[in-house]
Amino acid sequence: MAWWGTLLGGALGYMFGGPLGALLGVAVGRNFDHGVKQSYRQGAFDPGGQERVQAAFFTATFSVMGHVAKSDGKVTHDEIAATETVMARMQLDAGQRKAAIRLFNQGKQAGFPLHDVLTQFLQECHRRRSLVQVFLEIQIATAMADGRLHDAERRLLYHIGEVLGFDRGSIDQLLHLSGHAGATPGQGVPLAEAYAMLGVDRKAGDAEVTRAYRRLMNQHHPDKLIARGLPEEMIQIATEKTQQIKAAYEQIKSARGMK
Repeated sequence: MAWWGTLLGGALGYMFGGPLGALLGVAVGRNFDHGVKQSYRQGAFDPGGQERVQAAFFTATFSVMGHVAKSDGKVTHDEIAATETVMARMQLDAGQRKAAIRLFNQGKQAGFPLHDVLTQFLQECHRRRSLVQVFLEIQIATAMADGRLHDAERRLLYHIGEVLGFDRGSIDQLLHLSGHAGATPGQGVPLAEAYAMLGVDRKAGDAEVTRAYRRLMNQHHPDKLIARGLPEEMIQIATEKTQQIKAAYEQIKSARGMK
């Protein structure tokens, strides 16, 4: 939670600027003036710094969640519950929770600068694909919170993916990855879905299946994601994803008789 304490000190808000800085300023209710210049001179929050990336991730995640939830014309109770679930899993303190809700509400507003927010988010993350992928998975989970994916939501997810450098095929695979997000580790899913979660065809060889599994595990490894800028509060989300990927792989191994 170090990034949050730094944020309250003012430095990150000053450093951001752009749409993320504007969103964050409203969410926190600060104008980020106090003690900023000294922190900047010390180089503590240069572009690409972990705490700066973590704040960018937090800001973009919750504001875009609000935009995704509103994309089909209304925000459902399920979508609100999904947002509440993310906040609960992150174990946000009272201040962070209030900021997350304000960001979500800003994302619902007409005129939300989605493209600018996504572009700055990508820049702040230095195009770290694994980090951006976690962001996308959270947005997909929000869209699918009511148990179905509306056409407007699908189109929006494709657009978000395109801006962030993910083609439609990649988004479709992430949709499969998120399709059983509520499953507990070890809980079986249809074998076809297990293959889809790993992004491989049922006709793929054992070595190809294993390579796909290892690639996904590497992309979602919590420690690596934290080092790349994932807020520490989101480590449970990353951990659960690795458990789901592992469960899918173990199911495929069992069906194939792999050792």
